[in-house]
Amino acid sequence: MTQPPQPPQQPPNEPQNTPPPPAGPPSGGFGAPQDPPPGGFGQPTPPPADPFGKQPQQPPAAPQDAPAGGYGTPPPPSPGGYPTPPAPQPNGYGYPQAAQQGYGYPQGPAGQPGMPQQGYGYPTQPMQPQYGAPQPDGNGGKKFTTQMQIIVAAAVAVVLIIGAGVIYASTGDDGKGGGNEASSSGSTGGEAKGGESGGLAGGDEKAPANTKSQVAFQLPEPVVTDITTVMGSWLTDKAYVKSGVAEITAYDRDKGTKLWSIPLPGEVCSASRHMSEDYRTAIVFEETKATKENKYPSCNQVGAIDLTAGKLLWSKGVTSATGGDKQIRFDEVTLSGTTVAAGGTSGGAAFKLEDGAELWKPKVGADGCYDRGYGGGEALAVVRKCGTYDSPQLTVQALNPTTGAPLSSFQMPAGVDYASIVSTKPLVVAADVGDTAGDGSSISDFFSIDAATGKLIVRISADAEQYAARCGSTEVERCQNLAVGNNRLYLPTENHDGTSEYGETNEVVAFDLTTGKLLGGRADAGDRYSLIPLRMDGTNVIAYKEPPYDKGGQIVSIDGETFKQTLLMENPSNEAVREAERRFSTDHSELLYSDGHFFKSKILVSKRSVVDADDKLYLVVGYRTD
Repeated sequence: MTQPPQPPQQPPNEPQNTPPPPAGPPSGGFGAPQDPPPGGFGQPTPPPADPFGKQPQQPPAAPQDAPAGGYGTPPPPSPGGYPTPPAPQPNGYGYPQAAQQGYGYPQGPAGQPGMPQQGYGYPTQPMQPQYGAPQPDGNGGKKFTTQMQIIVAAAVAVVLIIGAGVIYASTGDDGKGGGNEASSSGSTGGEAKGGESGGLAGGDEKAPANTKSQVAFQLPEPVVTDITTVMGSWLTDKAYVKSGVAEITAYDRDKGTKLWSIPLPGEVCSASRHMSEDYRTAIVFEETKATKENKYPSCNQVGAIDLTAGKLLWSKGVTSATGGDKQIRFDEVTLSGTTVAAGGTSGGAAFKLEDGAELWKPKVGADGCYDRGYGGGEALAVVRKCGTYDSPQLTVQALNPTTGAPLSSFQMPAGVDYASIVSTKPLVVAADVGDTAGDGSSISDFFSIDAATGKLIVRISADAEQYAARCGSTEVERCQNLAVGNNRLYLPTENHDGTSEYGETNEVVAFDLTTGKLLGGRADAGDRYSLIPLRMDGTNVIAYKEPPYDKGGQIVSIDGETFKQTLLMENPSNEAVREAERRFSTDHSELLYSDGHFFKSKILVSKRSVVDADDKLYLVVGYRTD
C-alpha cells in the first residue's frame, strides 16, 4: 500500500504534506498541498490525483487499441480519471496576445513587442524572437498583424488542451555525474566536460553501427490491491536496478536475469536519483508494511544501497531536534558526494553514505523555519521554508555537505509557495511565482543563482503555455523534461501542429544562464515525434523522442552548441513492442539511457480496473542495441 503522507512533526501552521486517495491512479508526486482534512491535520489522508496527463500522439480516428495501462492513460469508465489541463485564458494568463507569435516564442529585441515581466524586484530577461514567426528582417519583412497574432494565440491555446509530456530527468555532466557522482536518473545540473572514451564529440555516448534496438527484457507489473509506490531505478555498468513492492532488485541489463534482491520492511517512499562513483545510492522507506491496524506506515527509514553488491548498507530513523522519541517522516532524499540528505516538513537530516553516521539532525528553528528538501549531485543545496502556510517565505541556500552550514542564501520572491532545485552546479531553481503557470507544471520562472554569493544572476520567465518542463508540486528535487549544462538551460516547447495532417511536434531550445536570453538554434523533434531531454552527456543533451502511435521511440544525442542530432537508438515498431512502450506515460515513468541501453519504468502501480484486468502490463520495458 502506498504511503499516504502521515502527519509529520512539523512547525506551526504547516499543513500535512500528503494527499487523499484518489479513485484512480494518482499523480506521480508525493504530497501535493491539500486543504486540511475534516478531522484536522492529525488525520491521515490518501495520495493525490495526478495533475499531469498526456496521451501518445494518435490520428483522429483512434486505432482499436486496448486502453493504455500506466498513468496518464485513463481507462474509459474507470473511476478517477486524470484531470484535463484547464483551458488557458484568452490572453494567456495576463500576457497580451499581441506579444505572442507562432508557437509561443514572444518577441524580445528592442523595438519589438515583448512579454511583460512580473515584478517582484528581480531582473527578468525577456524571451527572444520565436522560431517560425515572421520577423522584421530589415528587407521588407513584415511583423504579424494584430489579427494574425490573435489567430496564432488561439492556435497555441488549442495546442495546450492537448497537453505536454514529461519525464523523470536523468543527468550528470558526463552521463555518470560530476565529481564522485554517477547519476543514473539524476538532476540535470553539471558543468559540461568533453568525453574521453571515444564517444561523440563533447560526450561519452557512442553511436552504434546499428541503431536498431531489440527488446532486452520486460518485467510484468506486480499485482497489488491498492496504490503502491515503486519509485527508484538506476543503471550501472552491469545492471538495471528497480524498486518493486517492498524490495529492490537488480537485473542483468542485457538479458533481464535477476542478479540480486533486497527485501524491505515496507514500500520505498523516495529514492535518490544520484549514485556515487562506486554505485551507491540512498532511499527512504516505510518502517513496516501496511496492516488493518496500521494502514499508513510512516516513511521514517533512511538507508543506503550498494547497487553492485546488492546490500542494504545501513538504515535508520531519527527523532526531531525539538524533542520527543517519535521518528520523523521524510518526503524525499538525495545524495551529494558522500552525504545523504533527507528532507520533509519536520526538517532535514544528513548522514554519511558509508556508515550512516549522522552529520546533522532535523533542523527546525524556533521561528518555525525548517529544511523542506535538498538538491544533490555535484553540490548540495536546500530549500528552507519559514513563515506560515498562508504566507510562506522560501530561501535557497548552498550548503557545506559535511556540516550543513549555509555557504550562501537567496530569498525567493513573494508569491512562491514551493520551489524546486533543478541543478546545484550551476545553481538553478524553478518556481511558480504567484501560481501563474496554471497548467500543473509548477514552473513560471527559472532563477539562475550565484552559489558562491547567493546573488541572483538572472530570472528567466518561461511561460507554461510555451514550454513543457515540469516540477513536482511540492518536491524539491523532482523536475522533469529539462537539462542544464554548458551554462545553458535546455527546455522543450509544448507540442504544436506539425506538417502532417494529424501529427504534432515540438523543439528543444536553450536559454543562457548568465543573460537569460533565448539562444539561436533549436533541435526539431520531426513530424509526429516529441523531444524530451533526459540528461547531459558532456556538452551534449541526451533526449528521448516520444513516437507516434505507429512507430517506436528513439534516443538521440543533441549537440549542445549546434543542436545537430545523432541517432543513438530506434526501438522496434512492430505492434506488440510499440504498444508496450506506449503504455508508459512519460509523466509517471522513470527513463534511463546509457551505453546503448534504455529503460522505461513505472513509479506507481495500482489495483487493476475491469478494463485492463486481462491486459499485459509491465513494470519495466528495456531495450538495447548490439
